[in-house]
Amino acid sequence: MMKKNVLISGGSGFIGKNLTQLLIERGYSVSILSRSKRQNTSEISYFKWDVSTQFIDEDAVLNADYVIHLAGENIAEKRWSQKRKEAIINSRQQSTQLIYSVLKKHNKKLDAFISASAIGIYGAVNGEEICTEDSPLANDFLGSTCQKWEEGLDFIEYLNIRTVKIRTGLVLGRDDGFLKKLIPIFKWRLGAALGSGKQYMPWIHVDDLCNIYFQAIIDPTMNGPFNAAINDNTNNSIFSKTVAKVFGYKIWLPNVPAFILKTAMGEMSKIVLTGRRVSSDKIEKTGFHFKFKNLEEAIKDCLAK
Repeated sequence: MMKKNVLISGGSGFIGKNLTQLLIERGYSVSILSRSKRQNTSEISYFKWDVSTQFIDEDAVLNADYVIHLAGENIAEKRWSQKRKEAIINSRQQSTQLIYSVLKKHNKKLDAFISASAIGIYGAVNGEEICTEDSPLANDFLGSTCQKWEEGLDFIEYLNIRTVKIRTGLVLGRDDGFLKKLIPIFKWRLGAALGSGKQYMPWIHVDDLCNIYFQAIIDPTMNGPFNAAINDNTNNSIFSKTVAKVFGYKIWLPNVPAFILKTAMGEMSKIVLTGRRVSSDKIEKTGFHFKFKNLEEAIKDCLAK
């Protein structure tokens, strides 16, 4: 019996690498869309694509049983100039359109199309409301970016392909992600909360995130958006204190003032100065169980490996 093939865009990134390993371990073959030519291995096939020129090796899509779409410019990599904002939005819209064009051209049927999205769809604001997948969507930059991202997926759904949107929170992992950027700061005992420290930080361990993607593969009842983040009361102050605790000390520095972050990061400072709680009820009702629901245990696992 032939292995089911999963095509991953953004497969060379932090989440993609972890997801690729999980899929291989669970008996799937993996294909990865890559901007540069790469040598195939016994476990992974690479296919060329270039979103900027709308080129894609169509065999990548035609050979796939599932597509997991992770590709998109890193939203936190550079200040949000108008040009940068356009690049962030275009990278998501155009990459989805490119894959869609092949599916439509060849009337290709997939078992499922599973795409990344983000909890930023609920907006860069602070508040006590716990957002569900049915909560109103925001019209600020983060919200509108995620909405346009997800709207592109609707065209794939129109092709009668099961489509799943994974709205992801802050991803904690061993090799990359948000936590990696903090490790040098906290190692030198220079950790501090940001702004008021009251902004919520919905988080998820990368292992749980990858398992949610796997759940979306094996569960044919999963359709539409799913929040992928722990529903707890972690705010920036709690998060910072927990990281410091894992490193064996208590935070002694005052909070970093919001105006300093706004000066240094511009509009992008909203990423670290705002945050909303989200509900994980919908994904848990599918039978999914989080391995890491305790922040301290999740951080310890990330630092131990």
